[in-house]
Amino acid sequence: MTIRVIIVDDQAMVRAGFAALLTAQSDIDVVGEAPDGRRGVEVSRTVHPDVVLMDVRMPEMDGLAAARELLTPPAGVVHRPKVLMLTTFDVDDYVYEALRAGASGFLLKDAPPADLISAVRVVAAGDALLAPSVTRRLIADFARQRPGAAPAGGPALRLNGLTPREREVLELIARGLSNQEIAARLVLAEQTVKTHIGRVLAKLGLRDRAQAVIFAYESGLVAPGDA
Repeated sequence: MTIRVIIVDDQAMVRAGFAALLTAQSDIDVVGEAPDGRRGVEVSRTVHPDVVLMDVRMPEMDGLAAARELLTPPAGVVHRPKVLMLTTFDVDDYVYEALRAGASGFLLKDAPPADLISAVRVVAAGDALLAPSVTRRLIADFARQRPGAAPAGGPALRLNGLTPREREVLELIARGLSNQEIAARLVLAEQTVKTHIGRVLAKLGLRDRAQAVIFAYESGLVAPGDA
């Protein structure tokens, strides 16, 4: 199945470069683009993409506001694309809020081309994009800078509802490990890891892997600055 993508960025050269890279892939089709968040929302609701590549800082409507519009659509709008934020190191608050709003992850704009292609495929498949090395540091910074942003219900207390194995899996998710890496670390089948992750999300009332990472930091399960 072909992955339908739109690119929302205020720099025409960035849009053109990303479009050229993605359309060269047999399983990806760029079906639209926009120079700002407001237009990006309009294009998305017209062409119904699977994935929206969304820059953070743009005129008219920034990427965070546009992501919220797409991920919490008004009554009568049923289409909800996956949103992948494009960012740089200096927009940490924006990225953190984007993940909390429901974005499927983020990618540094200077990432290698192969990472962009992989990111689109990962997000389209329904997983959150949480690249190990950079994400661990950034999410840790977000949690430290925003101690009052914890979910209702007392995150630390909510951890008590998890089994020891589920807590272990959540910790490894927060450290940026993939399902395959978690399976190898815990000597489990990958399908068993997926089952544990599903139970963690259900017990904690979390939407996806991105929210699980944030919860792990906010609850104190993983401390900012941990390796």
